[in-house]
Amino acid sequence: MNKFWIVFAHTYLTKIKSKSFIITTAVMLVLIFGLSNVTKIIDYFDDNEKEKVAVIDQTGAYFDLFKNTAETMNKELTVQAVPNEKEAKKQVADEEITGYLLISEDSNGEVMGVYKANEISNTEVSAGLSTTLNQLKLQKVKTELNLTDQQIEALNKPAVFETVALKESAKTEEDLNQARGLVYILLFVIYFSVLMYSSMIATEVATEKSSRVMEILISSIPPIQQMFAKILGVALLNFTQILLFLGVGYVTVKQNLAELNDGFFSVFGFGSIQPSILVYAVIFMLLGYLLYATLAACLGSIVSRVEDVQSMIMPMTTLIIIAFLIAMSGLSNPGASYVTFTSFIPFFSPMIMFLRVGMLDVPFWQILTSILILLGTIGLLAIIGARIYRGGVLMYGSSKSFKDIKEALKMSKHS
Repeated sequence: MNKFWIVFAHTYLTKIKSKSFIITTAVMLVLIFGLSNVTKIIDYFDDNEKEKVAVIDQTGAYFDLFKNTAETMNKELTVQAVPNEKEAKKQVADEEITGYLLISEDSNGEVMGVYKANEISNTEVSAGLSTTLNQLKLQKVKTELNLTDQQIEALNKPAVFETVALKESAKTEEDLNQARGLVYILLFVIYFSVLMYSSMIATEVATEKSSRVMEILISSIPPIQQMFAKILGVALLNFTQILLFLGVGYVTVKQNLAELNDGFFSVFGFGSIQPSILVYAVIFMLLGYLLYATLAACLGSIVSRVEDVQSMIMPMTTLIIIAFLIAMSGLSNPGASYVTFTSFIPFFSPMIMFLRVGMLDVPFWQILTSILILLGTIGLLAIIGARIYRGGVLMYGSSKSFKDIKEALKMSKHS
């Protein structure tokens, strides 16, 4: 077992010291830091200059009311009058104003507006002007029909609509909305962890074969021990990176919780994280990694050149992508029959069963069944994969099809 731990430690230390790992981790940490400080960053780059918009009131009756309403609703907006469109265009060209609004009435006496600017990509300004114009229209209707403010408010008030789950253990709509955001984030974590680190295993094995290091390794350590030492070494690397992300994320979010409590993090459910969801995320991420890493190690042992790795593991990558797409589509309807069915398919269950656990009240026997199927599949892949790996590491030359698996199994009987 000493040789197993030597390969395990070597795999972990080599990868954690590599430039690609350090750069990727640093970029992700900066991104996490930036997201958790997004409010401060926006305030820093905000020049605090008010948007200036000109208004040409062709009716001569609405400018004062429009100006007061617009500036009350948006403190960062200044509304000014201009005599004609020619003057307004000149001010836009000179960048004195952002744009101008033409207010008029149609043949039925309805208020209408046309906003013109050099660029209409700033939808915040146009949306604000549209909202103000709607308020202007309501005021006109109120005056014409002699309606009170209470009557106008009653007309605009939407009907009360609630959704109630009959099962006592079912999640409320608020719980579902919060869980949906959290599951969305964690699904990405599982997806990228499984995809990136399983591919790393295949590349690692192919690299050693191409450099002929494998011939030395297999003479000193059994191929099975070597395979699982690599898989567990990269698994430890995976958890090291995730712990770094969670640690930095926790510290920065805690420092900025007051600014973010009502924004991004409340929408994504970080205000009320359930420990059980995080536990299941770790379980399914670990099982998903072991499943695909074992498969990746087998496929990586067949090829002899690093250039052939991606083409060989493409079917495996496709399975991961399909599982992720099913999980994403299931976010809006986690109780769909196809989601339930695929959650028991081992190559899909790491993401899809986690989706169901996070969004629904799933019976424990279903969760346990899915985990046991996963463990059984991992065990079966480990047995078959060890044989493929034992023979595959001895194969050199071009490998472009899965027919080489049969050849690897034959060679494993003689190794």
